[in-house]
Amino acid sequence: MAERKPIESWLTDMDGVLIHEGVPIPGADAFIKRLRESGKPFLVLTNNSIYTARDLHARLLRMGLEVPEENIWTSALATAKFLDDQRPGGTAYVVGEAGLTTALHAVGYVLTDSQPDFVVLGETRTYSFEAMTKAVRLINEGARFICTNPDATGPSLEGVLPATGSVAALITAATGKKPYFVGKPNPLMMRAGLNQIGAHSETSAMIGDRMDTDVLAGLEAGMTTYLVRTGLTSDADIDRYPYRPSRVVDSIADLVDRI
Repeated sequence: MAERKPIESWLTDMDGVLIHEGVPIPGADAFIKRLRESGKPFLVLTNNSIYTARDLHARLLRMGLEVPEENIWTSALATAKFLDDQRPGGTAYVVGEAGLTTALHAVGYVLTDSQPDFVVLGETRTYSFEAMTKAVRLINEGARFICTNPDATGPSLEGVLPATGSVAALITAATGKKPYFVGKPNPLMMRAGLNQIGAHSETSAMIGDRMDTDVLAGLEAGMTTYLVRTGLTSDADIDRYPYRPSRVVDSIADLVDRI
């Protein structure tokens, strides 16, 4: 493997890397503390679009992880940035929660169900048949179809939940229109995040627990990639993919001394 430049900025996934089922993973607090003390640019990323950065800051703080709002980057924020670049001051019909609607309002978007420029589908725990029907009809009438992330399922304390990707598949089946997914593994989310903190891919690292989103997005964005064993991916799973992370480590605790 070719020698890379020293790592000057860090991006890390949240679930499976820093926390698991609402509990901090051992070493996460030390990692965040070391990052903040170092002064190096960093972001905590999540494909989940339900919560605002302020919500996530408060949730992490209650777990003992002090991550400032400006160091949190969600698929909702990335989606809002993408739409603002594509069509500033546009309109959207949104199926999602406060994380997504707040991000779109912040870039000046008007949320409407009357001839919107876009139908934007995000994560929610209350998908309704009425909302999905409205989305199908608006897309058939010409609205462009955007999704915050492609995850087919998500975790919960009760078990697996259907997520954005599953609902997107339903809408695609009804309309024949495939969405554009902004979140991981689309490297667009990573590059937008790097721009947000003034970082460069050749001196940045991405830490994640999933090969198909975190590692793939980091790889395609040109970053060093670390896979941790505290999430969804086992060593046996790694060999099933045609690409590999730069390094595999047991947990985030193993990376504290690399900052």
